Amino acid sequence: MPSSPVTTATTAAPLAPIAQRAAAPETLPPVTAGDLTWRPAVAADAPALLTLKNEIAATDAEPFRETLAEVEELFTAPWRAFETDSLVGVDADGTLRAYALVDTHPGDTNTLRAFLWGGVHASHRGRGVGREVLAWSVARARQVLAASGKEIPARLALYGEDTDPPSKARLYERFGFEARRFYSDLRRDLVAPVPGVPLDGALRVVPWSEELDEATRLAHNDAFRDHWGSEPRTPEAWTHGRSEFAPQWSFLVVDDAPDVDALLADPHTDPETAATLRAGEPLVVGYEMAGRYDEDFPVRGYTFGYTELLGVRRAYRGRKVAVAALAAAMRAMAADGMQYASLDVDTENPSGAHGLYASLGYEKVSGSRMYSIEL
Repeated sequence: MPSSPVTTATTAAPLAPIAQRAAAPETLPPVTAGDLTWRPAVAADAPALLTLKNEIAATDAEPFRETLAEVEELFTAPWRAFETDSLVGVDADGTLRAYALVDTHPGDTNTLRAFLWGGVHASHRGRGVGREVLAWSVARARQVLAASGKEIPARLALYGEDTDPPSKARLYERFGFEARRFYSDLRRDLVAPVPGVPLDGALRVVPWSEELDEATRLAHNDAFRDHWGSEPRTPEAWTHGRSEFAPQWSFLVVDDAPDVDALLADPHTDPETAATLRAGEPLVVGYEMAGRYDEDFPVRGYTFGYTELLGVRRAYRGRKVAVAALAAAMRAMAADGMQYASLDVDTENPSGAHGLYASLGYEKVSGSRMYSIEL
């Protein structure tokens, strides 16, 4: 990364150094509220943390629950530093009552992001715990950003559900967070027929496979490079966190005869893709990656398959690639007895995805939002 300030595409003024923009405190604010004992989270906390997270979700009427495997995966990501970037509050009986995690992702090249996760059990709300935990999280996030040395725009971000109590939004706003992006949770009744989607040229739909997973990562990085808030996925970040991955519902579109010369001449073709083209390796041009979340079925009152990721390389947009992959997934979900197909979409998605989903019969059932402080 450059060591000198850079200029963003949206302003002529150069950015101040990240250490200055982050305004990191030398020491972290103490967390003393709630008569709790505070310490970093450790892997052995996973079962108790799962209970805490799911009880918070139930209190706030959130439309999901987590599994032990999902929580255990938090501790296996090699880029996370729980000893410095996490807290759990434990009561006198040894029960976890609050938690915080500051998370950054490897591979951020356009905007350096620090995600703040946390919550307080209903039994300990109204005691100032949430306020102190968020103050600690913001301070630690600023320290992490300042220490990164990445002279690019930066962001502190956290997420909220539409079902959250108003007090959460007020707390976030008090700390300077602003709701900037809004997401819709959509579902599509699988009783309705799934359309056939013929593809042109040498394009064909194939089931996801490990052999094509790296090519899918490259397709994803290309597909989402013009999407607000998205950053390239490194190989380790791409393959991590797949405890609920449903390969049987995941499909790819490949081009068996790509115009290699045209793609290599395209200035938007990234170096990694160019290398695979020169080597004659398979080219994934679109993908649908799905997950199965059985713990959510009783919460929502129906069974569903969830599309985690759906994308198309920029050079292949307008050729029904996404629709073909999604239709294949819906047929597979229906064959496995799922009642609905589900996904989330950014309401300002630049690819026009919201309209695509509506045309396929997807309807909104809930929503969420991202709050951020832009640096």
